Amino acid sequence: MSSYDVVSAYTLVIGDDSGEPTVSVHGSASAAWRELDREVRSRSRMRPRPRRAVDEESATRLASAWRAADPESRFWNVTAHRLPILLPVIARSSNQVAARTG
Repeated sequence: MSSYDVVSAYTLVIGDDSGEPTVSVHGSASAAWRELDREVRSRSRMRPRPRRAVDEESATRLASAWRAADPESRFWNVTAHRLPILLPVIARSSNQVAARTG
Protein backbone atom coordinates (compact mmCIF):
# COMPACT_ATOMS: atom_id res chain seq x y z
CA MET A 1 0.00 0.00 0.00
CA SER A 2 1.31 3.49 -0.81
CA SER A 3 0.32 7.09 -0.19
CA TYR A 4 1.00 10.42 -1.85
CA ASP A 5 2.94 13.32 -0.44
CA VAL A 6 3.65 16.70 -2.02
CA VAL A 7 7.09 18.25 -2.46
CA SER A 8 8.06 21.67 -3.75
CA ALA A 9 10.42 22.19 -6.66
CA TYR A 10 11.56 25.35 -8.41
CA THR A 11 12.42 25.52 -12.10
CA LEU A 12 14.76 28.17 -13.51
CA VAL A 13 14.77 28.80 -17.25
CA ILE A 14 17.21 31.38 -18.61
CA GLY A 15 18.35 32.06 -22.14
CA ASP A 16 19.67 34.48 -24.70
CA ASP A 17 20.81 34.43 -28.31
CA SER A 18 23.82 32.24 -27.47
CA GLY A 19 21.96 28.96 -28.02
CA GLU A 20 19.71 26.62 -26.07
CA PRO A 21 18.19 27.92 -22.83
CA THR A 22 19.50 26.63 -19.53
CA VAL A 23 16.93 24.77 -17.44
CA SER A 24 17.59 23.72 -13.86
CA VAL A 25 15.42 22.33 -11.07
CA HIS A 26 16.00 23.22 -7.41
CA GLY A 27 14.68 21.89 -4.13
CA SER A 28 14.28 25.31 -2.53
CA ALA A 29 13.33 28.80 -3.64
CA SER A 30 16.57 30.24 -2.27
CA ALA A 31 18.61 27.79 -4.37
CA ALA A 32 16.71 28.82 -7.52
CA TRP A 33 17.22 32.55 -6.87
CA ARG A 34 20.90 31.95 -6.08
CA GLU A 35 21.31 30.10 -9.40
CA LEU A 36 19.53 32.91 -11.28
CA ASP A 37 21.97 35.40 -9.74
CA ARG A 38 24.94 33.18 -10.65
CA GLU A 39 23.75 32.65 -14.25
CA VAL A 40 23.10 36.35 -14.90
CA ARG A 41 26.47 37.32 -13.44
CA SER A 42 28.20 34.70 -15.58
CA ARG A 43 26.43 35.80 -18.77
CA SER A 44 27.18 39.46 -17.97
CA ARG A 45 30.83 38.74 -17.18
CA MET A 46 30.32 40.12 -13.67
CA ARG A 47 32.26 38.83 -10.70
CA PRO A 48 30.45 36.24 -8.58
CA ARG A 49 28.44 37.53 -5.64
CA PRO A 50 30.17 37.16 -2.27
CA ARG A 51 28.91 34.34 -0.07
CA ARG A 52 26.17 36.45 1.51
CA ALA A 53 22.60 35.40 0.88
CA VAL A 54 20.87 36.14 -2.42
CA ASP A 55 17.22 37.03 -2.06
CA GLU A 56 14.40 37.01 -4.57
CA GLU A 57 14.23 40.79 -4.82
CA SER A 58 17.92 41.37 -5.59
CA ALA A 59 18.07 38.46 -8.05
CA THR A 60 14.94 39.76 -9.81
CA ARG A 61 16.39 43.28 -10.12
CA LEU A 62 19.66 41.95 -11.54
CA ALA A 63 17.95 39.57 -13.99
CA SER A 64 15.47 42.22 -15.11
CA ALA A 65 18.29 44.69 -15.79
CA TRP A 66 20.16 42.00 -17.73
CA ARG A 67 17.05 41.25 -19.82
CA ALA A 68 16.32 44.97 -20.42
CA ALA A 69 19.65 45.32 -22.26
CA ASP A 70 18.33 42.96 -24.99
CA PRO A 71 14.64 42.17 -24.40
CA GLU A 72 14.19 40.59 -27.84
CA SER A 73 16.52 37.66 -27.12
CA ARG A 74 17.02 37.47 -23.32
CA PHE A 75 14.56 35.79 -21.00
CA TRP A 76 14.36 34.21 -17.56
CA ASN A 77 11.71 32.63 -15.37
CA VAL A 78 11.59 31.02 -11.93
CA THR A 79 8.50 28.85 -11.43
CA ALA A 80 7.35 27.07 -8.27
CA HIS A 81 5.82 23.60 -8.57
CA ARG A 82 4.06 21.35 -6.09
CA LEU A 83 4.72 17.78 -7.17
CA PRO A 84 2.79 14.80 -5.86
CA ILE A 85 5.09 11.86 -5.22
CA LEU A 86 4.17 8.29 -4.39
CA LEU A 87 5.60 7.17 -1.04
CA PRO A 88 5.54 3.51 0.02
CA VAL A 89 4.12 2.78 3.42
CA ILE A 90 7.08 1.35 5.34
CA ALA A 91 5.41 0.80 8.69
CA ARG A 92 1.90 0.28 9.94
CA SER A 93 0.49 2.46 12.67
CA SER A 94 0.71 1.03 16.17
CA ASN A 95 -3.10 0.61 16.24
CA GLN A 96 -3.07 -1.69 13.21
CA VAL A 97 -0.22 -3.79 14.62
CA ALA A 98 -1.93 -4.05 18.01
CA ALA A 99 -5.22 -5.12 16.38
CA ARG A 100 -3.48 -7.92 14.45
CA THR A 101 -1.67 -9.30 17.48
CA GLY A 102 -4.57 -8.97 19.92
